[in-house]
Amino acid sequence: MKQLQEKIRTDGKVLSDSVLKVDSFLNHQIDPVLMQAIGEEVASKFADEGITKILTLESSGIAPAMMTGLVLGVPVVFARKRKSLTLISDLYTASVHSFTKNETNDISVSKDYIKSDDVVLILDDFLANGQAVLGLIDIIEQADAALSGVAIVIEKGFQNGGKMIRDRGVRVESLAIISSLANGKVEFIGEVSAK
Repeated sequence: MKQLQEKIRTDGKVLSDSVLKVDSFLNHQIDPVLMQAIGEEVASKFADEGITKILTLESSGIAPAMMTGLVLGVPVVFARKRKSLTLISDLYTASVHSFTKNETNDISVSKDYIKSDDVVLILDDFLANGQAVLGLIDIIEQADAALSGVAIVIEKGFQNGGKMIRDRGVRVESLAIISSLANGKVEFIGEVSAK
């Protein structure tokens, strides 16, 4: 998705060979025009899958998931990372390790919102090591629901998460796949590096 790649190039900040900061448009301040384009793109890729729910993880996946849900006309469910006074029983839970934050969290979804007759699309902002996606897949499996696939806004193609999820036979559609963050420069899969 060229619009997304350009936004990453102009507004993203490479903090290291493995960390890309996109908080000016995706996961702190949100660019609604870009989110609408992302929602339309993801919806077009999964339009014929019979999706009944979109599942994401709080909080950075919510904006692109909402826009996709709007286009597809389906509800968006987000897994909570923190305990809630109103979300205490009848939960699906899974453990997710964040390499960026170096912590493991239990994520949870109420059993009221994902049922065995649902066809679920997972949508998240980043795919790096694949732990968040694996946790969301675990929740879908606990519900005996069907997984239609995984949509990712930005995939770090130089890390193993995408390969690991695809090797499980899961369809993964990433809108921007980064091949390298070396030397402070973002390179995307399919680009030829100028030396």
